[in-house]
Amino acid sequence: MYTEDELIPVSALQHWMYCPRQCALIHIEQVWTENVFTAEGRGLHEKVHDAETETRDRVRIVRGLRLHSLVLGLVGQADVVEFVSAEMGTALPGIEGLWRPFPVEYKRGKPKSDASDEIQLCAQAMCLEEMLGLSISEGALFYGRPRRRKKVEFTEALRQETTHAAQQLHELFRQGQTPRVAYSKKCPNCSLVKVCMPSITGITKDIRHYLSKAGMDE
Repeated sequence: MYTEDELIPVSALQHWMYCPRQCALIHIEQVWTENVFTAEGRGLHEKVHDAETETRDRVRIVRGLRLHSLVLGLVGQADVVEFVSAEMGTALPGIEGLWRPFPVEYKRGKPKSDASDEIQLCAQAMCLEEMLGLSISEGALFYGRPRRRKKVEFTEALRQETTHAAQQLHELFRQGQTPRVAYSKKCPNCSLVKVCMPSITGITKDIRHYLSKAGMDE
């Protein structure tokens, strides 16, 4: 269980899953630059958060809902939480009936090859569960490039992976050190590529490793 002072932004979990070094540069060293991908993503989230709460077809759509979890040690905002009218659910202030929450996270691009988006969404769901005292079985990721939703089931395996990722994130913050570079195909699209310089530092590391094994280092 974490304290209020130990809470880390949910967005850092996404950065951690993408690249631990990127996460540390942004959240520990406070380094940030934008490229076309981050600018488009920021614009999409601002547009979603600025829209008003509305009700349609027995669904209450709440945008920019504040989230927190002392169990995961996370705090942040949900892009959208759809509260669906149901026989079993939670009460909403000033509204009759019970409502079942369904979190929706907006992404500018297309589905990723890893589970980073699913873990971020699952973390939001686990925050809501702790706040509302109920279980949430599923949510959705909305991708801007194909303009469609991808339903996500919050399985026990995904919950465990999310909890483990949150623990690793807290360990990174506790150590307060930026991990060494590990070049991958993700690097060219990273907004911090010019700050991180993975191609230079990665090549230097490879050369030193080669020289060391060859017995040619000093």
